[in-house]
Amino acid sequence: MVVEPMLLIVWHSRTGAAEAMARAAHEGAQAEGACRLVRADEATPSDLLDAAGYLFCCPENLGTMSGAMKEFFDISYYPLLGRIEGRPFATIIAAGSDGTGAQRQIDRIATGWRLRRVADPMIVCTDAQTPEAILATKTVSAQVLRDCSNLGQALCGGLGLGVF
Repeated sequence: MVVEPMLLIVWHSRTGAAEAMARAAHEGAQAEGACRLVRADEATPSDLLDAAGYLFCCPENLGTMSGAMKEFFDISYYPLLGRIEGRPFATIIAAGSDGTGAQRQIDRIATGWRLRRVADPMIVCTDAQTPEAILATKTVSAQVLRDCSNLGQALCGGLGLGVF
């Protein structure tokens, strides 16, 4: 029995933007093959071992990845060290204005795991700058959702074709 390579999308969201983008990526990926969408607080090291590649999607909070996403990495890092080397990954970050702090953190973790980035970082700025705007439920444009869907489709398609 041949097992199709699976893309794992691990996500966390506080105000809806990162969740919407992760779900859009999942929809696109499903058009190409096997894909699982798992909330960061439910993801386990076994989920990562079972996948051939990864898409990490989260908000940037106070210049870093969200706490729930960090906890996911904290729980998974050492059990997987030396066990997932060379696997492809990509990222989607929802940010108020910058996003590079969260991106940098994920890249450092991926470097430790020896993952291979296969797509440019996707950072989506919501321009939320006031306390009210930062805490408000977010929506992202249809174009951003299409871009996320295309990324999911490309990642899953690349896994299925053995490109990555």
